[in-house]
Amino acid sequence: MDSHIFVEILLVLLKITYLITSILLIIYGSNCYTYVFLFLKHRKKRREADEHFLKAFYVRHKEKDFPPVTTQLPIFNEKYVALRLIDAVVAMDYPREKHEVQVLDDSLDDTWDIVEAHIRPLIEQGHDIKHIRRSDRRDFKAGALQAGLATARGEFVSIFDSDFVPPPEFLKKTVPYLVEQPKVGFVQTRWGHLNRSESLLTRAQAIGIDGHFVIEQSARQWSNLYLNFNGTAGIWRKAAINGSGGWQGDTLTEDLDLSYRAQLAGWKTEFLFDVECRAEIPADMNAFKAQQFRWAKGSIQVAKKLLTTLYRSPLSPWKKAQATVHLTHYSIHPLIVINALISLPMIMFTEQIKFSMYYVLVVMLLSLATFAPTFMYVVSQWGRGAGWMRRLWEIPFLAVVGIGIGVNNSWAVISALFGGKGVFIRTPKTGSQVDTGVAKRKAQSKGYKLKWNWVIAVELALASYCLYAFAYFLNHEAVPGGSILVAPFLLLYGVAFMSAFLLSIRHSVQRS
Repeated sequence: MDSHIFVEILLVLLKITYLITSILLIIYGSNCYTYVFLFLKHRKKRREADEHFLKAFYVRHKEKDFPPVTTQLPIFNEKYVALRLIDAVVAMDYPREKHEVQVLDDSLDDTWDIVEAHIRPLIEQGHDIKHIRRSDRRDFKAGALQAGLATARGEFVSIFDSDFVPPPEFLKKTVPYLVEQPKVGFVQTRWGHLNRSESLLTRAQAIGIDGHFVIEQSARQWSNLYLNFNGTAGIWRKAAINGSGGWQGDTLTEDLDLSYRAQLAGWKTEFLFDVECRAEIPADMNAFKAQQFRWAKGSIQVAKKLLTTLYRSPLSPWKKAQATVHLTHYSIHPLIVINALISLPMIMFTEQIKFSMYYVLVVMLLSLATFAPTFMYVVSQWGRGAGWMRRLWEIPFLAVVGIGIGVNNSWAVISALFGGKGVFIRTPKTGSQVDTGVAKRKAQSKGYKLKWNWVIAVELALASYCLYAFAYFLNHEAVPGGSILVAPFLLLYGVAFMSAFLLSIRHSVQRS
């Protein structure tokens, strides 16, 4: 083949790939505008409706009428946070004789002994607490929940991960929705933060979590779209779990899997914006990566498992499209990595590619879509209420962190598409919260630590590549002006990937 023709074919393929990845990123990014619109449209009416619903419920019902509830606490090697969680759960304002607590403890360290000693006096005080240990960790958290469900005496089952501290009124604010609405399968509440101000990394994550719970979850619920149970800070109807196939361990996100299966089976959902459950945010980049890897891989696994069933369901095309975007959302990370790799040749061969108005339009739309998450996060802070403007300076750090984990999450997506189920790697907790001393946090962070892995080498290589490409743009005056549309993304990518690399190294060294 003539070399000139070969180059022309490569350039055409390059341009097509860039346009396809950009269009997909535009679709995912622009959906944030949809969420914001739906949130603002329904916010006032639905929150007022929730307030009136609870008031009316307690006019008609007394405590003696409350149904039995089981609270499940799945833990694994959580000695720094397990007792905090147990104390918060037994302090819930709910009739003691109707509240069973299951501590589903798969721990392999001294967490079991610490918990056993702590709950003994609580049991003597009259609390119904079961400390349950399995003979193996089959199916990880899903297996623990399913095993506990077999003996749970509650009609409803609330679930809390070890890093959460539920408020005393949790059950009294969630149970009524299951009592009054027999078709509701589960109720999800909003996550808050115990240690938001601990570091720039925790601040960035807090903004991201707010975007999901303040805007996305609200928009989905209030617009009758499919909602996902977030694995914790929620309560299920036991019949909905059993009627939807139970907890299954064939994906790493058993919560997303069950919530979609339940809705496909006809169960309804509720999301309570005004019930907040605070939790510890990972302050370690390697722990954050492990958490994100599990969520990304699990989401794609659920998409592989359920999308065909979803498309065959009688749902409207709009709901199917939104569910598809929801389940495949982590695909944005490999798309970002591909775009980053293509950007340098796009600059180097921009003269041959000849930037057309169509191409300029695509890049401009990509820029607009890139701004969409930022806009959503701004609105999420406004939606949270007082002091929202003081938190806006944290959003750029979220952009850096969100892009920086692109290599980590891209590998998760690839692993989900072509690999096996994988191992459930728990997110280490240290008991961090606003009033925890720095010395204590540092000491406890060494108890459960995750070190960096091979991904950081790719992050360093990709960061160097993007920064070199940006420097190439700055130092070559002959590069046509059209490439200025690509160059800003290169700088952002380079800084983000380098930040992920440096933080992974730093936190691994600090905790060794």
